[in-house]
Amino acid sequence: MPRPPESRSGAATARPRIPRFTPAEHRVHRATATLMAVCVLTAGCLYLPFLAELVGRRHLMVTVHEWSGILLPVPLLLGLGSRALRADLTRLNRFGPHDRQWLRAALRRRGGRPAGKFNAGQKLYAAWIAGAVLVMLGTGLLMWITGLAPLAWRTGATFVHDWLALAVVIVIAGHVGKAYGDPESRRGLRTGSVDAQWARREHPLWAQGEGETERAGGDGGGERERGM
Repeated sequence: MPRPPESRSGAATARPRIPRFTPAEHRVHRATATLMAVCVLTAGCLYLPFLAELVGRRHLMVTVHEWSGILLPVPLLLGLGSRALRADLTRLNRFGPHDRQWLRAALRRRGGRPAGKFNAGQKLYAAWIAGAVLVMLGTGLLMWITGLAPLAWRTGATFVHDWLALAVVIVIAGHVGKAYGDPESRRGLRTGSVDAQWARREHPLWAQGEGETERAGGDGGGERERGM
C-alpha cells in the first residue's frame, strides 16, 4: 500500500531549526534552577508556619537552605570554561539602541520589538537576579557566621535577606510564567535549537546572523562560536 503523500515528504517539509544553546549552557541553567528551587522551597519551610508544621525537621531545612545558597554560584563559575557561555554572558551584559526600542514597544504593548539573541527583558532579568543572588549570599553569610559582624549588622542583614527573598520569589515566578507561555523558548534551552520562524519573530537580529546592525547595538559578534 503506497504511503500518503505527507509521509513521503515528511522529512523534506520539516521546519528548519537554528542552533541556540550548547549542552554546557543547558547544564548550567538546569543546575542553577535546581539550586534556586531548593533555596525557595526550604525558605518556605522555614518561614511559612503551615509548611514548617508539615515538613518538620527545621534543623535539616536550615542546613539544606544554607548549603544550596552557598552553592548557587558554582554552576555558573564552572560553566565559564564554555566559550559559548562566556559569549552569551557578554551579550546579556550589553544594552544597545535596539534594546531601548524593545523596552519602549513592550511598555506600550506594541509590536516591532527588535532583539538579538536575548531581548531587553531577558537582559534586565539576568542583571537583576545576578545582583540579588550576590546580596542574598552576602547577607546569608552574615546571618550564618555570627562572628563576621556585630549584632546591628546581622539584624540589618536579616531584614534585607528576608524582604529580598520575597522579591526574588515574585520575579522568578514571573520568569517561569513567561517561560511556560513560550514553549519554543523552553524547547530551545532543552534541545539546543529553535524553530527558525520563531527566531525570526522573537529575535530577528540574532536570526539574521547578527550582522552590522546587531554589533552596533551592542550584542557583539561571536554568535557562531561553539561551546566546549
